[in-house]
Amino acid sequence: MNDALNQLQPYPFEKLRKLLAGAEHTQGLGHIALSIGEPKHASPEFVAQALRDNLAQMAVYPTTAGLPALREAIAHWCERRFGVPAGWLDAARHVLPVNGTREALFSFVQTVAQRGVDGLIVSPNPFYQIYEGAALLAGVQPHYLACLASHGFNPDFDAVPTQVWERCQILFLCSPGNPTGALIPLETLKRLISLADEHDFVIAADECYSELYFDEGTPPPGLLTACAELGRSDFKRCVVFHSLSKRSNLPGLRSGFVAGDADILKAFLLYRTYHGCAMPVQTQLASIAAWSDEAHVRANRDLYREKFDAVLNILSPVMDVQRPDGSFYLWPNVGGDDAAFCRELFEQQHVTVVPGSYLSRDAGGQNPGAGRVRMALVAPLAECIEGAQRIREFVTR
Repeated sequence: MNDALNQLQPYPFEKLRKLLAGAEHTQGLGHIALSIGEPKHASPEFVAQALRDNLAQMAVYPTTAGLPALREAIAHWCERRFGVPAGWLDAARHVLPVNGTREALFSFVQTVAQRGVDGLIVSPNPFYQIYEGAALLAGVQPHYLACLASHGFNPDFDAVPTQVWERCQILFLCSPGNPTGALIPLETLKRLISLADEHDFVIAADECYSELYFDEGTPPPGLLTACAELGRSDFKRCVVFHSLSKRSNLPGLRSGFVAGDADILKAFLLYRTYHGCAMPVQTQLASIAAWSDEAHVRANRDLYREKFDAVLNILSPVMDVQRPDGSFYLWPNVGGDDAAFCRELFEQQHVTVVPGSYLSRDAGGQNPGAGRVRMALVAPLAECIEGAQRIREFVTR
């Protein structure tokens, strides 16, 4: 067996199941799950119809590179969304469809990481656990950058020692962040690109929550926006990851893309050809429909705005909680033992949330998730309101 498997930590939801095992919840209260970040809004019917219309494509082997039409649709979306000048993104060289960002983030590290050179995979902390697992299974050490309230829940990149940047092979970014919802400012992205040039590392920007924001007039920038403003038409050392899961409420479609540095994507395509992860043709055709429409995405944001407004109105008077820059999470400070808070909330109110310490690692003498919990506002509005009311009752007791 691969010895690196022994380094993997249990997934947060395994820890949560163990925490709640045997807990006796209050009778008569239905369960409200605010734990797993699985979108629950209706999937777009026109995407489902495109899938049904193309089921005959199940008889066709898909190519790993994907349909030219899908890559073109993605390139055009990036131009519209992130201000990339027309023609900069060559769909054949700078775009690659993937089966959701989870598998792509993992396999990307296996492609880029170099074993045996004392390198680092640098990650925000707290973080999406795939970053860590991918690093360990690639034989590279993870390095964690704390995301604290004192720095807007983003890493203090200016405080990172030079020797860390010198050893860095991949810098993972997540903006808006999971679980904090924090957005990395555009000027920070530009500075990080400069650091990547200076120290020769790759920036892997996980932007799967980029379409969940509050102000329709100011969509949050991404790494491609920074490249465009810097005149970086080759996207050197920059790769972004996007998905239809949150944007379009299509987590089961398993459809996303990576875009950026053509040389890196060429190597990634080679890896994926052996990895055997081509997207089915019918899924690709349905994805073209999803990437080509924004009306359903705006409607999706409207639903989340309504939920955030309602839930924050209930919780803000009794908890230390703020509206995030984006995503569908709340990251409140519970002022003590986050695991005990989650277990007692489950027992008394039959509401499930995730301890923040389960989403973070002890590093530099602290666990930046300790004392916080993650609440995913993915359930229907009425359920989110009831969940918030139960949490308020639990807190005020």
